[in-house]
Amino acid sequence: MKTLDNNGNLIWSDRWRLAALQPNELFNIAMCSLLIGFLFILFHLFGNTVENVNSKSAFIWMVARWNDTQSFGADYSHGYLIPFVSLAVLWHKKKELKDAPKKVCQIGLYLIIMALMLHWLGAKMQQTRISLISLILILWSIPLYFYGWHVAKILIFPCSYLIFCVPLNFLDALSGPLQMIATTLSFNMLNGLGIECERVGTQLMSPYFQLNVEAPCSGLRSLLAMTALTAVYSFYTQKGIIKKWLLFLTSIPIAVAGNIGRILSIAFVSMTLGQQFGAGLHHDWSGYVLFSLAIGLMIAFGKILQINYKNLFISWKKNYLNRS
Repeated sequence: MKTLDNNGNLIWSDRWRLAALQPNELFNIAMCSLLIGFLFILFHLFGNTVENVNSKSAFIWMVARWNDTQSFGADYSHGYLIPFVSLAVLWHKKKELKDAPKKVCQIGLYLIIMALMLHWLGAKMQQTRISLISLILILWSIPLYFYGWHVAKILIFPCSYLIFCVPLNFLDALSGPLQMIATTLSFNMLNGLGIECERVGTQLMSPYFQLNVEAPCSGLRSLLAMTALTAVYSFYTQKGIIKKWLLFLTSIPIAVAGNIGRILSIAFVSMTLGQQFGAGLHHDWSGYVLFSLAIGLMIAFGKILQINYKNLFISWKKNYLNRS
């Protein structure tokens, strides 16, 4: 039985009521659910052709890569949280999804076919990453086909955010350059502050401390975590695509600066409290402190972007003229 308001409009409770749906809506929901379920079975049984994981499942390969923090430069242990964040965004957008105009879009079908071909290509190339990206594309294309662009537009962020849980091999190559950037800038800043030290590769040496900026200290882990966090923050706090992207891209130099600050703090603590304490307890905990400061800096920059400078200038001009 359907419940109508005074204007004859259908009343929706916070819970989804199947009895309130039209037959065509039930059909689309059933088909979407079946296709998505079939996809997860497909990618679980035939998603991985890489032999370093004893499984054909793309998901088991991905989880194994999340757990492996030693073999690669990047650390994807944050991957466990990403799907839950996407689901939380979907839940928050449920009313927009319900109210959005719905219409079948044939482009979605073409994208599904293209994504399946991409998965086949990834399997042939033994690139499970490509298969996982194709899965994300399919997850977005299915609602596009059944419900149209207005629904798919709302799903762009929660679906594309899933890319943060896909281990991308080109990011592993950033570890070396980030090591050199952090070491070189730390070396220049220490000497600029009057603390004499020498740099040999990724090592910083002085009479007071000896630091080796190894791959885990390159800052790639904090860079990935910071960009994933900033993506959600900018999505909810910034108006306009330009401001969203500006805040997101700003998180990269903020994360790099945070890692350099950590290296400098280890050097300062080693000079004052000794190498053992600086490279021991302080080294282990300073990352959390500097990452928190980097988050604060990112939030502060986001607040600056939220300021309506046009209205601020008009208000200032009006107050200035009144005083005059």
